Amino acid sequence: MATTEVSLSGPELSSPASSDAAAGDPSSAYAEVRRFTERLTEGLAPEDMVVQSMPDVSPTKWHLAHTSWFFERFVLMEHLPGYTPLHEMYLYLFNSYYHQAGERHCRDQRGYISRPTVAEVMAYRRHVDEAMSRLLERLDELDRSAIEPLVTLGLHHEQQHQELMLTDIKHVFAVNPLRPAYVADPPATPRGSTRPLGWVAFEGGLFEIGHGGDGFAYDNEGPRHRQFLQPFELADRLVTCGEYLEFMEDGGYRRPELWLSLGWATVQEKRWTEPFYWERRDGKWMIFTLAGMREVVPEEPVCHLSYFEADAYARWAGARLPTEAEWEVAAASLPIEGNLVDEGWFHPCAAPDGEGLRQMYGDVWEWTASPYAPYPGFRPAPGAVGEYNGKFMCNQYLLRGGSCATSRSHIRPTYRNFFPPDATWQFTGVRLARDVERREVN
Repeated sequence: MATTEVSLSGPELSSPASSDAAAGDPSSAYAEVRRFTERLTEGLAPEDMVVQSMPDVSPTKWHLAHTSWFFERFVLMEHLPGYTPLHEMYLYLFNSYYHQAGERHCRDQRGYISRPTVAEVMAYRRHVDEAMSRLLERLDELDRSAIEPLVTLGLHHEQQHQELMLTDIKHVFAVNPLRPAYVADPPATPRGSTRPLGWVAFEGGLFEIGHGGDGFAYDNEGPRHRQFLQPFELADRLVTCGEYLEFMEDGGYRRPELWLSLGWATVQEKRWTEPFYWERRDGKWMIFTLAGMREVVPEEPVCHLSYFEADAYARWAGARLPTEAEWEVAAASLPIEGNLVDEGWFHPCAAPDGEGLRQMYGDVWEWTASPYAPYPGFRPAPGAVGEYNGKFMCNQYLLRGGSCATSRSHIRPTYRNFFPPDATWQFTGVRLARDVERREVN
């Protein structure tokens, strides 16, 4: 395959300090999140923004429109007197999965739609932004208690789509024989640690997990509840490309005893022999990144692994994946810092030097062993916005911690991300866990 790179100028990044409209000035929070979305598209040509390279990928143009649709459908149409949608068909074209909000265009056919054009979608965003400005100026005379939570939900929803825009355009560029780069000159990544994997021990006991404090959280993050844990250990950093290469060289993709039954069937069906975006060239392993093709760096976290691959690697390594409760208990007291989208690296970085747990936030979403299921007492919100999370609680696994495409103001220790076990196009990786052996006390 050709390796010519068409370098595009990347955005200068500065994600919103807060996407919680109720935490400060709602108008400023709204403007900052919306502006950041558009900054992520500054290096793209209109032709880049209309491609759908597989059913799970949406065109950039669609993300720009759908995030505007959310505010139009759930905020403006419900709460701004006299609001008129810019185009009635947009309500159909840019709905995603909200059955109670009306009919929807087929997800796997979003790339078929050449009109509205990118310019017309940007005009749609301006139409929605102008109306939202009028609404936010009138909050005190309207129903502030009903509007502000919807605005905050819409902003976090848009931040999710900012991340999807990056992962989706990466796939779009990866299937292009020219292998274009989303960002031509990303900042130099810091030099990471080369220390062997270490372990951090945690005592067992009864813990509380789930969101129960102030600030925004999705409905699936609660209610806060008690969870009993046996003593366990977490690896002090993420699994690296070099360590994963050892698994591959030991026949990892050819050994059915390492895989779940459905995982092994998937390996056979899809002919997996290496992580997604890896290629073997002239005796070297190469990886496609948002900065184009380059050689695999052994010290960097391995990413774009499916749940099946993460689980097989853990079994090969004599360990396991952590449960989501173990991950949250370990992360609860840690600061939210790391290689997030705010840093502008757009790719996982080697673990920094230091003691204790590292890379708990950013770099890659970390697969857990926990199926996506409701917490005890969970009830979805009434109406269409209640379809946001609850109806996906089947055939998915949970991930924690955010990635190099996640905004710092969007992630928190209780955040529950979820994907099917064969998904690979997201920045997903693995942190190992293991049980603490019981020792007899004389």
